[in-house]
Amino acid sequence: MLKNIPAVLSPELLSVLLRMGHGDDLVIADGHFPAESCGQRVIRADGLSVAALLDAILYLLPLDTFVDDPVKVMQPVDPATPEPSVWSTYREIVARRERPLTLKPVERFEFYELTKSAFAVVATSDTAVYANILLKKGIARGLVEEPSAG
Repeated sequence: MLKNIPAVLSPELLSVLLRMGHGDDLVIADGHFPAESCGQRVIRADGLSVAALLDAILYLLPLDTFVDDPVKVMQPVDPATPEPSVWSTYREIVARRERPLTLKPVERFEFYELTKSAFAVVATSDTAVYANILLKKGIARGLVEEPSAG
Protein backbone atom coordinates (compact mmCIF):
# COMPACT_ATOMS: atom_id res chain seq x y z
CA MET A 1 0.00 0.00 0.00
CA LEU A 2 1.27 3.47 -0.88
CA LYS A 3 0.39 6.70 0.88
CA ASN A 4 -1.52 9.56 -0.72
CA ILE A 5 -2.49 7.71 -3.90
CA PRO A 6 -6.20 8.18 -4.72
CA ALA A 7 -7.94 4.82 -4.38
CA VAL A 8 -9.68 5.10 -7.80
CA LEU A 9 -6.32 4.97 -9.61
CA SER A 10 -5.50 1.38 -10.55
CA PRO A 11 -1.91 0.11 -10.76
CA GLU A 12 -2.29 -0.01 -14.56
CA LEU A 13 -3.44 3.62 -14.72
CA LEU A 14 -0.67 4.75 -12.35
CA SER A 15 1.86 3.05 -14.61
CA VAL A 16 0.46 4.85 -17.66
CA LEU A 17 0.55 8.24 -15.91
CA LEU A 18 4.17 7.63 -14.92
CA ARG A 19 5.20 6.59 -18.44
CA MET A 20 3.56 9.58 -20.12
CA GLY A 21 5.86 12.40 -21.17
CA HIS A 22 5.45 16.14 -21.53
CA GLY A 23 2.93 16.86 -24.28
CA ASP A 24 1.36 13.39 -24.24
CA ASP A 25 -2.44 13.28 -24.21
CA LEU A 26 -4.71 11.24 -21.95
CA VAL A 27 -8.40 10.77 -22.76
CA ILE A 28 -10.89 9.96 -20.01
CA ALA A 29 -13.91 8.60 -21.84
CA ASP A 30 -17.54 8.04 -20.92
CA GLY A 31 -19.27 4.70 -21.43
CA HIS A 32 -20.56 5.68 -24.87
CA PHE A 33 -17.11 6.43 -26.32
CA PRO A 34 -15.52 4.03 -28.85
CA ALA A 35 -12.40 3.58 -26.71
CA GLU A 36 -11.27 0.29 -28.23
CA SER A 37 -11.71 1.60 -31.79
CA CYS A 38 -9.85 4.86 -31.19
CA GLY A 39 -7.33 4.17 -28.44
CA GLN A 40 -3.89 2.66 -28.85
CA ARG A 41 -3.78 1.86 -25.09
CA VAL A 42 -7.05 1.38 -23.24
CA ILE A 43 -7.32 1.18 -19.47
CA ARG A 44 -10.68 -0.01 -18.13
CA ALA A 45 -12.14 1.94 -15.21
CA ASP A 46 -15.63 0.45 -15.06
CA GLY A 47 -17.84 1.66 -12.25
CA LEU A 48 -16.10 5.03 -12.05
CA SER A 49 -17.20 8.42 -13.29
CA VAL A 50 -15.08 10.63 -15.51
CA ALA A 51 -15.26 13.38 -12.86
CA ALA A 52 -13.93 11.11 -10.09
CA LEU A 53 -11.04 10.00 -12.27
CA LEU A 54 -10.33 13.54 -13.45
CA ASP A 55 -10.04 14.68 -9.84
CA ALA A 56 -7.73 11.80 -8.90
CA ILE A 57 -5.60 12.05 -12.04
CA LEU A 58 -5.08 15.79 -11.67
CA TYR A 59 -3.88 15.15 -8.11
CA LEU A 60 -0.81 13.56 -9.75
CA LEU A 61 -0.69 14.76 -13.37
CA PRO A 62 0.43 18.32 -14.18
CA LEU A 63 -1.26 20.02 -17.14
CA ASP A 64 0.81 21.53 -19.93
CA THR A 65 1.47 25.25 -19.44
CA PHE A 66 3.07 25.69 -22.87
CA VAL A 67 -0.14 25.27 -24.90
CA ASP A 68 -3.30 27.36 -25.01
CA ASP A 69 -5.75 24.51 -24.46
CA PRO A 70 -4.42 21.64 -22.31
CA VAL A 71 -7.99 20.49 -21.58
CA LYS A 72 -10.37 19.57 -24.40
CA VAL A 73 -13.91 18.21 -24.30
CA MET A 74 -16.10 16.64 -26.99
CA GLN A 75 -18.70 19.17 -28.05
CA PRO A 76 -22.30 18.11 -28.68
CA VAL A 77 -23.10 17.23 -32.29
CA ASP A 78 -26.21 19.44 -32.37
CA PRO A 79 -25.19 23.09 -31.89
CA ALA A 80 -28.56 23.76 -30.23
CA THR A 81 -27.71 21.35 -27.42
CA PRO A 82 -27.02 23.18 -24.16
CA GLU A 83 -23.58 22.80 -22.63
CA PRO A 84 -23.35 19.43 -20.87
CA SER A 85 -23.81 19.93 -17.11
CA VAL A 86 -20.77 17.81 -16.32
CA TRP A 87 -18.52 20.49 -17.86
CA SER A 88 -19.10 22.82 -14.90
CA THR A 89 -17.94 20.00 -12.61
CA TYR A 90 -14.82 19.60 -14.75
CA ARG A 91 -14.07 23.34 -14.50
CA GLU A 92 -14.35 23.17 -10.70
CA ILE A 93 -12.03 20.16 -10.52
CA VAL A 94 -9.43 21.69 -12.84
CA ALA A 95 -9.50 25.00 -10.94
CA ARG A 96 -9.07 23.19 -7.61
CA ARG A 97 -6.26 20.91 -8.77
CA GLU A 98 -4.43 23.17 -11.24
CA ARG A 99 -5.66 26.62 -12.21
CA PRO A 100 -8.84 27.98 -13.79
CA LEU A 101 -8.79 26.97 -17.46
CA THR A 102 -11.16 27.12 -20.38
CA LEU A 103 -12.42 23.78 -21.60
CA LYS A 104 -11.82 23.75 -25.35
CA PRO A 105 -14.79 22.13 -27.15
CA VAL A 106 -13.72 19.91 -30.05
CA GLU A 107 -15.97 18.54 -32.79
CA ARG A 108 -16.81 14.85 -32.32
CA PHE A 109 -14.78 13.37 -35.21
CA GLU A 110 -11.84 15.68 -34.52
CA PHE A 111 -11.94 14.43 -30.91
CA TYR A 112 -11.79 10.85 -32.22
CA GLU A 113 -8.75 11.75 -34.32
CA LEU A 114 -7.00 13.34 -31.33
CA THR A 115 -7.75 10.19 -29.36
CA LYS A 116 -6.03 8.01 -31.96
CA SER A 117 -2.73 9.75 -31.20
CA ALA A 118 -3.29 9.97 -27.43
CA PHE A 119 -0.94 8.06 -25.16
CA ALA A 120 -3.88 6.26 -23.57
CA VAL A 121 -7.65 6.18 -23.13
CA VAL A 122 -9.25 5.54 -19.76
CA ALA A 123 -12.61 3.91 -20.52
CA THR A 124 -15.22 4.46 -17.80
CA SER A 125 -18.81 3.32 -17.60
CA ASP A 126 -20.00 6.89 -16.97
CA THR A 127 -23.47 7.39 -18.51
CA ALA A 128 -23.26 11.19 -18.75
CA VAL A 129 -23.40 12.42 -22.34
CA TYR A 130 -20.46 14.35 -23.78
CA ALA A 131 -18.43 13.56 -20.69
CA ASN A 132 -15.24 12.84 -22.68
CA ILE A 133 -12.20 14.91 -21.76
CA LEU A 134 -8.63 15.09 -23.07
CA LEU A 135 -5.70 16.22 -20.90
CA LYS A 136 -2.27 17.26 -22.16
CA LYS A 137 0.45 16.36 -19.66
CA GLY A 138 2.84 19.07 -18.59
CA ILE A 139 5.98 19.02 -16.52
CA ALA A 140 6.08 18.62 -12.75
CA ARG A 141 7.46 21.69 -11.03
CA GLY A 142 8.44 21.94 -7.39
CA LEU A 143 8.83 18.24 -6.79
CA VAL A 144 9.64 17.04 -3.30
CA GLU A 145 13.30 16.17 -2.95
CA GLU A 146 14.17 12.50 -2.70
CA PRO A 147 15.13 11.18 0.72
CA SER A 148 18.84 11.20 1.44
CA ALA A 149 20.67 7.92 1.02
CA GLY A 150 22.59 8.26 4.24
